[in-house]
Amino acid sequence: MQHTVKMLSMKKNKGMTFIEVLVALIIIVTGILGAVAMQATAKQGSFDAMQRSLASSLAQDILARMRANNVTELANYVGTYGENAPAGQIPDCTTAASQCSPAQIRTVDLFEWTQLLRGANVQLGGVNNGGLIEARGCITSAANAVTVIVTWQGRTGTVDGGQAANCGEASDKRRQVRVDGFIFY
Repeated sequence: MQHTVKMLSMKKNKGMTFIEVLVALIIIVTGILGAVAMQATAKQGSFDAMQRSLASSLAQDILARMRANNVTELANYVGTYGENAPAGQIPDCTTAASQCSPAQIRTVDLFEWTQLLRGANVQLGGVNNGGLIEARGCITSAANAVTVIVTWQGRTGTVDGGQAANCGEASDKRRQVRVDGFIFY
């Protein structure tokens, strides 16, 4: 008789109740939703980091171009770039046979840098598809100390980077990278 009672209690304990299944399902769904949210946040952070890295690279690029040119042209690099392509004839300084003056090299440097800011180096269907969003580049110089500020439009709101540097339009989504350099004579 005791053996029969034991068998009945074992049969009673087999399987899961409906409530246990619901609790397990809720825990699993919560975990999956958390992983999806984490992936979305990571993707946004990755995009912002890529934009910041590109802005830093562009600032370093124009500093390297300025260092490679004649120091007499240093003050002529000063300005704000990115919104419109520089006007006028762009000389061809890409071959060894071309004898470009420092002023012509500066013109080429600023044209190419502006194109990079505007994302013209990557196109999809004839539309600029690379670069930073609404990028602006500002170059200032005091003697041979140079400051390059690159600002762009971020995806989320933050402190206004455009106003702090006077480089770009006011917006709480404006980001900036500032690089200070020195050009030796």
